[in-house]
Amino acid sequence: MTTFNKKEEANVNPQISTPAKPLLSDIEIAHEAAMKPIAEIGGKLGIPGDALLQYGPTKAKVSMAYIQSLEGRQNGKLILVTAISPTPAGEGKTTTTVGLGDGLNRIGKKAMSCLREPSLGPCFGMKGGAAGGGYAQVVPMEDINLHFTGDFHAITSAHNLLAALIDNHIHWGNALGLDSRRITWRRVMDMNDRALRSITHSLGGVANGFPREDGFDITVASEVMAIFCLATDLNDLKRRIGNIVIGYTREREPVTARQLSGDGAMAVLLKDALLPNLVQTLENNPVFVHGGPFANIAHGCNSVLATQTALRLCDYVVTEAGFGADLGAEKFFDIKCRKAGLQPSAAVIVATVRALKMHGGVAKDDLKREDVQAVQRGCANMRRHIDNVRKFGVPPIVAINRFITDTDAELQAVIQAAQDAGTRAFVCNHWAEGSAGIEALARHVVEVADSGQANFKPLYPDAMPLWEKVRTIATDIYGASDITADGPARKRFAELQADYGHLPVCMAKTQYSFSTDPTLLGAPSGHVVPIRELRLSAGAEFIVVITGDIMTMPGLPKVPSANSIRLNEMGRIEGLF
Repeated sequence: MTTFNKKEEANVNPQISTPAKPLLSDIEIAHEAAMKPIAEIGGKLGIPGDALLQYGPTKAKVSMAYIQSLEGRQNGKLILVTAISPTPAGEGKTTTTVGLGDGLNRIGKKAMSCLREPSLGPCFGMKGGAAGGGYAQVVPMEDINLHFTGDFHAITSAHNLLAALIDNHIHWGNALGLDSRRITWRRVMDMNDRALRSITHSLGGVANGFPREDGFDITVASEVMAIFCLATDLNDLKRRIGNIVIGYTREREPVTARQLSGDGAMAVLLKDALLPNLVQTLENNPVFVHGGPFANIAHGCNSVLATQTALRLCDYVVTEAGFGADLGAEKFFDIKCRKAGLQPSAAVIVATVRALKMHGGVAKDDLKREDVQAVQRGCANMRRHIDNVRKFGVPPIVAINRFITDTDAELQAVIQAAQDAGTRAFVCNHWAEGSAGIEALARHVVEVADSGQANFKPLYPDAMPLWEKVRTIATDIYGASDITADGPARKRFAELQADYGHLPVCMAKTQYSFSTDPTLLGAPSGHVVPIRELRLSAGAEFIVVITGDIMTMPGLPKVPSANSIRLNEMGRIEGLF
């Protein structure tokens, strides 16, 4: 009963001598949740019981037939939750997304949140759980953070089925003439394992196939995950899977999953997973949790199908995009909204005083001490994110996720910085108080969303050349002076431009900085962004641009979260955040 949510301090109001609620860990709070039957939660949205495919009493998938019956309904307002550049001090984007959904319901609005599913990699690596925190959580928390409804396992299996079909095709004569040196389809697993980044397989003789170099990415970086999250229905899913380019012949001709006859079986594995997952918050409000690409190495948004379904069921839908606005929000706008025709009405940028101090040059161990000047310096990072969101025609609002060590002077510095940038900042106590602690922000979000201020537009047009698309993101969003690439990468730009130049780009970049140097905090400018590699995602319909030292298979830290996760004597999970 003494842990602080894996944060060094609890997000409780510093003006209250004792917290309004016991200082429990996230998982202890989740264990005390009074969950309602999922059919009752669906009923709040008007979903009939026979349209819910239940996975136990508290989670369900929504049937495709019911989703299709909603076509033609008027959409609600879409609210994006993004953040400043993340630091080890924490920001609380998912917590704010959950809290804002609860806050909108508290003020009488029909609203729900749409979240990504957590990956096992960070759950057992650095991060722990990812279903919100404190009294702004989604439950059942352990299920969501672990196997949930099996979506990630289905995506992993579908991806690796295609990998197996590739090597099997080569083993049995290679009728398509695949060049084993030019196979681009790697394997995946939903775990951080640096040992698998580069491997050699098929050793041991002719019965085991032809040896070649290969490697693993984490499942959330899989093109199948991206396709899964961008597909609008089963037919679109099958079309996109068939278009996956898995490698090239010796004549440099692309070979697709459709040519290997892998698309049908892969779609079968994904058929049930494609249905959005319905769960609830601690306050018994509905939430879709579906899909989960990372935002630093993929496009960082929950599924289009979940978001579109929510918009047809509610007046206000709150969704998140991973990491800072330079990554998740840019990809949400330039990829997801562009492809799905979504029109966001507002964007909430989550910040904490602690993180802004770090951006202002304060070491993590010194964050407890008041330092208004450091906050003011760190607000340069927040201001750039505010300016960047406006470049997409979407009005920004700042949510200050409050910690117990925040002082009034520090909070006022953030409020003033937001005001100087032409927007408003709201101090939010949803971690400790649930919806009551975020009501003011909820009311302002409704005001902005209903005002018609938003005039969404992507950052660049489809017709812009790929090199210029990347350069535009680097200069306009990252504050860079230019981009650079060596000969092979430049050659790849030219190759992809011919047939795929109309596609958007998905930047794989460190989340910790506007630059490619994770130690360069604040709002650096004038740096050059090095382009290391381009990967074609023809099924997802974007180009992955890998910058700097970014990895598509993370490793575990020196002391992984897995070391603290266990079952207690009662068989309950402990240590998961």
